[in-house]
Amino acid sequence: MINQLKSNGDFDSANFVSFLYKWRKPLIVISAVALVASLIYSSSFFITPLYKSTVVLFPTSSSSISKALLSDTYGGKQDILEFGEDEQTEQMLQILNSNMIRDRIVKKFNLMEHYNIDSTSKYKNTKLFNEYDDNIKFRRTEYMAVKITVYDKDPQTAADIANNIAELLDSTKIYMQKERAIKGFKIVEAEYLKLKNEISLMEDSLTVLRKLGVHDYESQSEMINRQLAVELAKGNTPAIKRLEKKLNTLALYGGPYVSLRDALEHEKKQLSLIKSKYEEAKVDAEESLPQKFVVNYAYKAERKSYPVKWVIVVISTLSAFILGVLLIIIFENIYKLRKKKETLQ
Repeated sequence: MINQLKSNGDFDSANFVSFLYKWRKPLIVISAVALVASLIYSSSFFITPLYKSTVVLFPTSSSSISKALLSDTYGGKQDILEFGEDEQTEQMLQILNSNMIRDRIVKKFNLMEHYNIDSTSKYKNTKLFNEYDDNIKFRRTEYMAVKITVYDKDPQTAADIANNIAELLDSTKIYMQKERAIKGFKIVEAEYLKLKNEISLMEDSLTVLRKLGVHDYESQSEMINRQLAVELAKGNTPAIKRLEKKLNTLALYGGPYVSLRDALEHEKKQLSLIKSKYEEAKVDAEESLPQKFVVNYAYKAERKSYPVKWVIVVISTLSAFILGVLLIIIFENIYKLRKKKETLQ
């Protein structure tokens, strides 16, 4: 019997071989039946063959165009040609698994009909999404890239879906970023235009003061006072009156002039800073860059990837053989127990 052991506790291989030889015909029949059955049931009549297509891509290290290309602060730290790292890879995987991409793929390729799902079913969306998850996979490779794998009964459809998902990654991520970038740009634009308008009003006020005779308070007052001293020494009354009139004008409008001039200088510096932020925000809101580096595009597969017939045949035949051995052991032991009971009686 197969479970018979030698006195030293080792498995008795001779008895096992003898057991197999004794029951060779039933075991051969069982294995042959399993072989034929697995060949039949692994054919396309019973299992729909699936073709595999893959896209391999790397994320980019930078998403902001202005910071990568325009800003002095970030220009040396971010390179638009540099591959992304672990954080960017995780972000890419999350976006690939988003409903936004899934829904657009479902609609474009009419997957409800393509997967033969009854559109009137109560759980049609659950079945559709389960089928989508079974046939479309996203995973991170050991080299920090992302692999998109698509299985489909049509090899061209599998390649098209994989390539379209890679394309949708750009538009989906850009859409998410643009929504925030546009709001940010509007905020900066409002501040920029407001400050620009305030500076324009200050300049208009300074123009009015210059027309009143105040051009440069400090140098004018110093020059007039010097000239006044000369005219007083000469006793030139008309000249003294003209100079005193100018001094009165400076005394009246000099303070506002100095305040406006200093405030205008400060506001122009602020405008210069805001203008750079305005230009960066405008670029981020209006322009876009690819969000990925594609290493391999998907192509139409020439051979099916599922099912793997030889694996099914080998596993089925081996399983049937082992099951046959176990059943024979059970029946043989039952038969011997009955014989033993009959002998004792």
